[in-house]
Amino acid sequence: MKKTTKNDTQDNESTASLVHISPISRPIHSWSEDERPREKLISKGTRSLSDAELLAILVGSGTASESAVDMMRRILDTYENNLFLLGRASISELTRIKGIGPAKATTILAAMELSNRQRVQSSQLTHISCSEDAAKIMGPLLMDSCYEEFWVLLLNRANRILYKYLAGKGGVAGVAVDTHAVMREAITRNATAIIICHNHPSGQAVPSKEDKKVTEIISRACHALKITLLDHVIVANEKHYSFSDHNEDSLKVL
Repeated sequence: MKKTTKNDTQDNESTASLVHISPISRPIHSWSEDERPREKLISKGTRSLSDAELLAILVGSGTASESAVDMMRRILDTYENNLFLLGRASISELTRIKGIGPAKATTILAAMELSNRQRVQSSQLTHISCSEDAAKIMGPLLMDSCYEEFWVLLLNRANRILYKYLAGKGGVAGVAVDTHAVMREAITRNATAIIICHNHPSGQAVPSKEDKKVTEIISRACHALKITLLDHVIVANEKHYSFSDHNEDSLKVL
C-alpha cells in the first residue's frame, strides 16, 4: 500500500480548495455581479445568457449543494441540451429529478409553452409557395404533440390560406381521417386547393404505407371535385417530409 506523503496531502487540500471556490458550487448571491444571471441580463441583454442561466432566473433557486445555474445545466444535460426535448417532458418526469419540485417543474414547462406559442405567432404566413412554408406554419403546432394529429390547410387560387383546422387526432402510431368531411369542409370554404399535414411523434420523417394510402384516397377525392391536393407534409420534431418535394406517386391521380 502506498503511503500518503506530505505533498499528497497538500495536493488534496489544494484540489478541495479549488472545488470550494468554483462559482458552480457557491450560492449565486456570492458570485461577482458579472457572473450572476440577473445582473448579466440587465447589463448585457438576454442573448448573452446561456439556456441554463435563463432557466435559472425562472426557477429562482437551486439546492443546498448546487446553484440554480448548475442544477439547470444538469437538467439540460439529461435532455441532451435540447430545449425541444425538455419542453416535451411531463410534470411527473421533471419532479423525479433531484432539486425539482412541482413549482419549478411547472415554471419550466410554462416557459417552454410560451416559447412554442411565440413560434406559432411568428410564423403566421398567409401564403404557401413551397413545402417549407407549410412546415413553418404547422411545425410549431405539431412538433410538441405526443399523439398523431391530422391537419388540413384550405387554399384559394392564389395559394392563400382560407382556413386551417384539425381533421383528426389519434394515438402515438396513427390517426383516422374522414375523407368525406375533409372534402365537405373544402367545398364549404370555397377552397380550390388543399395541403394535408400530420405529425410523427416518433421523430421519424419517413412516410408509412398508411400515410401513402391516405394521401392516395384524398388525392382521388380531390380530383373528383376538381380540387388540387398540393402536398402532404409530415412533421417529425424539427424535421419535415414533403410528398410533393419527393414526387410521391400517391399524391397524383394516375
